[in-house]
Amino acid sequence: MEELIKKLKELEENIELGGGEKQIEKQHKAGKLTARERIALLFDEGTFEEIDKFVKHRNTNFGLDKKELPADGVIVGIGKINGRPVAAFSQDFTVMGGSLGEMHAKKIVKIMDLAMKLGIPIIGINDSGGARIQEGVDALYGYGEIFFRNTLASGVIPQITIIAGPCAGGAVYSPAITDFVIMVDKTAQMFITGPNVIKAVTGEEISKEDLGGAFIHNSKSGNAHFVAQSDEDAINIAKKLLSYIPQNNMEEPLVTSSAQGLDIDDSILNIVSPDSKKGYDVKNVIKKIVDNGEFLEVHEHFAKNIVVGFARINGYPVGIIANQPNVFAGVLDIDSSDKAARFIRFLDAFNIPIVTFVDTPGYLPGTKQEHGGIIRHGAKLLYAYSEATVPKITIILRKAFGGAYIAMGSKHLGADFVAAWPTAEIAVMGPEGAANIIFKRDIENSENPEETRKQKIEEYKNAFSNPYVAASRGYIDAVIDPRQTRRFIAQSLEYGKTKVEPRPKKKHGNIPL
Repeated sequence: MEELIKKLKELEENIELGGGEKQIEKQHKAGKLTARERIALLFDEGTFEEIDKFVKHRNTNFGLDKKELPADGVIVGIGKINGRPVAAFSQDFTVMGGSLGEMHAKKIVKIMDLAMKLGIPIIGINDSGGARIQEGVDALYGYGEIFFRNTLASGVIPQITIIAGPCAGGAVYSPAITDFVIMVDKTAQMFITGPNVIKAVTGEEISKEDLGGAFIHNSKSGNAHFVAQSDEDAINIAKKLLSYIPQNNMEEPLVTSSAQGLDIDDSILNIVSPDSKKGYDVKNVIKKIVDNGEFLEVHEHFAKNIVVGFARINGYPVGIIANQPNVFAGVLDIDSSDKAARFIRFLDAFNIPIVTFVDTPGYLPGTKQEHGGIIRHGAKLLYAYSEATVPKITIILRKAFGGAYIAMGSKHLGADFVAAWPTAEIAVMGPEGAANIIFKRDIENSENPEETRKQKIEEYKNAFSNPYVAASRGYIDAVIDPRQTRRFIAQSLEYGKTKVEPRPKKKHGNIPL
């Protein structure tokens, strides 16, 4: 028995070396941790149970029969993160560039299936040169099987992707289906076709970083949700994310105790000016309301005119959606609609209440938006709010005009609790535009059109640029002192715990993608 155990340990040690000391050193010089180092950082010490450590590839083409590929280039298993079980896979770039072949894919598929059976989140750490060309169609089979399972798992268990190296070709679609993508700055890239192919086909020259680096996908394409400064930072972001999310769609998010009071100090009164032309940072409002001022922003660098992220209010995990008056006055456009709609659908899938802060003049006008499909993209936001059955709480801070008023979690789309600050302006459109239409003849026929126009704008403001007309119709439930906002939301969350809102039986709806 001793000999057998000795042999077992030798085999394990050889496998755990991955591609060997030289490749590990090369990985470290590139500023990257190895696949096993990442796993060790991700999980609570001593909890990770590896699966399929001894799996080998079985392809014999193009000299593969002479190659040993320890663990076939991917580590898979289950461990605990802050005491809760989580499944993971981590691609090993030291083993043939972390390339995906038949058995590599089967290991990932197996852990995904197990995560679904157990109802636990799965984290994928991508660091791969792509498909293992020598294995041909078997590699394509592997990607297809993974995509299929990503889709089945969507909305059932949380899926988080960390891209800590290259991710190219077909490999990019798996992260795109998962819930959150974290990219490590300067070491991670993601693209369908690389710079060499682009140059050959279009003649355009571009670097890997400029084509598909972390900041590009976080700020321009919106394909990634977080920029991490290192592998360690990426892993910490993943852990923080999980702290707000339940294990699966059948569980409620974990409510913690909060020693913080429900009233807010007077400083909140100085953030939002009654002058609707003055901007402010809505994140300052959010931080005054949430527990300990802690707000985990998602998609921080993309579509900055809307802010989304996680926080706790009186211990309850919530998802926050807020217009950002500091950027384009908080207008809704194509990208902000997509960003908010997808986040809302995640929250609803995993039973996380939605808190919305409204201050928007409407949808962004212009041919670029119209021809780009603002109608279709804007409809996604309407669809997402209407479809969501979790508790929905909306606070109107200032402007709420036209279709954007409806779209931003209004009573008409099923919001359960809606309050407005005294600074709220709820109307079909802004006073300037409304006055020009309603009082057009009066202005044109006036001896002093400009002075008349100013008077009519003021007249419209007095009539409609306040929350009380909407309150008189029951479209908002309360007008509140801003200092009472945290209390209003906390009580709404408490009352919303027992919410049940059935929907018509159907296979699924048809969101305007």
